[in-house]
Amino acid sequence: MRLGTLSAAGLAGSGLAIALMPERTLAQLDLVPGSARGITETRAGLGGTFVGLGLWALLRGTSDAYTAVGMTWLGAAAFRTYSLKVDQPETKPSYWAYLTGELVLGTAGILARTRR
Repeated sequence: MRLGTLSAAGLAGSGLAIALMPERTLAQLDLVPGSARGITETRAGLGGTFVGLGLWALLRGTSDAYTAVGMTWLGAAAFRTYSLKVDQPETKPSYWAYLTGELVLGTAGILARTRR
């Protein structure tokens, strides 16, 4: 599998999981929805955004599309790292797994070459 495809498929797949299972996702991320609106915002804002960007990159198949996906992953990794200092969250193994995934998939997106 090409690096860009891996990065974009990972983003689309995570978005689909969020969109289809928002309650489970929120629980895994240690977030608590306060209402049905909170579930909707998770489903649309996180899930829908990730699905849209990931599928767009897969269909487009160009370096710029994969770079956009890579930067999305790396943006999450940057602020997850920043949060260690300012928020001092509890860092369960899943925290480190997410950070590792963000770094790996972000780097894959950045390093992707055009498939043509």
